[in-house]
Amino acid sequence: MMGTKAKDGRKQLLLFISVILCSLALTKGTVYTSEPVVRVAENKPAKLSCTYSGFNSPRVEWKFAQGDTTSLVCYNNKITVPPSKPTVNIPSSATIGNRAVLTCSEKDGSPPSEYTWYRDGVLMPTEPKSNRAFSNSSYSLNQKTGELVFDPVSAFDTGEYTCQAQNGYGTPMRSDAVRMEATELNVGGIVAAVLVTLILLGFLIFGIWFAYSRGYFDRVKKGTSSSNKKVIYSQPTARSEGEFRQTSSFLV
Repeated sequence: MMGTKAKDGRKQLLLFISVILCSLALTKGTVYTSEPVVRVAENKPAKLSCTYSGFNSPRVEWKFAQGDTTSLVCYNNKITVPPSKPTVNIPSSATIGNRAVLTCSEKDGSPPSEYTWYRDGVLMPTEPKSNRAFSNSSYSLNQKTGELVFDPVSAFDTGEYTCQAQNGYGTPMRSDAVRMEATELNVGGIVAAVLVTLILLGFLIFGIWFAYSRGYFDRVKKGTSSSNKKVIYSQPTARSEGEFRQTSSFLV
């Protein structure tokens, strides 16, 4: 059993090296390895080497082939990872005529994922005018950043939006569907709010005028000034019987 696994492991490694050489040998440069055959015991680490020359700014990829399936193992010196489920930020409502921004992102994919959007399950083209189903919409879609911008929002933009992330490895992942409603500007509500504010302001002004016309503010001022007056009491002084006697005096 162990011998069979070891043979299968050697076959896979030999095929692995062959794929690398074939994928790069088709160019003008040269690709070679000091160890075209690598034999490694099961559950032990393996070191694969590859040397190349004659390339300007090459992109090195390591691939693994098993049967009819070829998968990317290393890209730009990083181990590849399929995308995770993307997260989206979608407003539940957007005012017609205004600008609305929908975002989508995921952090695990390597190389970085590209993003596509779906409305009611239908793929949205990068150019809305190229598709009759979206010709009445005005939006821009950035597949690199995952940003979908409506400028302006139209009544046709109501629907359930889903974002999909994919980087060519693993299974493309979709976000949850979120519904966005394109709504008209509530002009009636704004007018009603303005009228209520004006009525309240009118009552306030009328109340101030009525109090002023009735002399309320004058009475308040008089009451305040009289309350500030000081009363000084002085004891009577002893005088002779022939003199005028003042029992008490007040100074206001």
